[in-house]
Amino acid sequence: MAGHLVLKKADFFASATQPVAVADRYPQNVFAEHTHDFCELVLVWRGNGLHILNDRPYRITCGDLFYIRAEDRHSYESVNGLVLHNIIYCPERLKLNVDWKDLLQNTTVAGKDPRWRLSSHGMAQARQLIAQLEHESVKPDALSLCLTESLFLQLCILLRRHRYQSQDSAGPDSNETLDLLMAALGKSLDVPFELSQFCQQHQVAERQLRQFFRQQTGMTISQYLRQLKICQAQDLLRHSELLIGDIATRCGFEDSNYFSVVFTKETGMTPRMWRQRYTLHLSNF
Repeated sequence: MAGHLVLKKADFFASATQPVAVADRYPQNVFAEHTHDFCELVLVWRGNGLHILNDRPYRITCGDLFYIRAEDRHSYESVNGLVLHNIIYCPERLKLNVDWKDLLQNTTVAGKDPRWRLSSHGMAQARQLIAQLEHESVKPDALSLCLTESLFLQLCILLRRHRYQSQDSAGPDSNETLDLLMAALGKSLDVPFELSQFCQQHQVAERQLRQFFRQQTGMTISQYLRQLKICQAQDLLRHSELLIGDIATRCGFEDSNYFSVVFTKETGMTPRMWRQRYTLHLSNF
């Protein structure tokens, strides 16, 4: 797509040899679609927002992790107290004898969700490493550059060890309730989700879980689940020829009229208008 913003290394790295830099977003504001001439890792700590990655929308919140390639197009919309870190890096500046491509590749295929989630235990460890990385990465001497890359390697290994797909039954090595709840919600887009059953199964108080979820994400559980369904519907409307009624069913709405009402309320346009907008856009090329 022509005309999008390209972020340049010179504006984000202190020198032409600095391999890694840390950009905190406290908060992350709305940001127009852009690419980079560097790569980045995105880790979400709190709040929520809409992350549009290569034309596909993802409702993101605490624990979400993305591997962003230089050529990927992405933007942030509808942000609500969104707090995240961007760990930006230049692959060609990494000097350690490591298979970086394998360690940092998205490992997903076309049509699959590229979003990973980081377990609560992994998030706690990542925070400590990122703090060290942020402190060290701005120093220009040779030893600091080497230590910066070493810390980045530790972070990449940690993310690989503690990440899991949102549809997994649970995060690896984690019994944290929030991890389990997020995994359960990711699997409940086309089937009913019963919070009371979840709480009974995991022996947690429903009221406390509701409060904790809202504190961490800025949304209620039902709002978050509805946003996941709407994001899936947006993607299907844009990239499939399914009937709107079939899309409603796939996204867990038994009534297509109710689906249209909810979709219109959340996006500002009807499902048909959403589909036509992208059809017209493509026809102009």
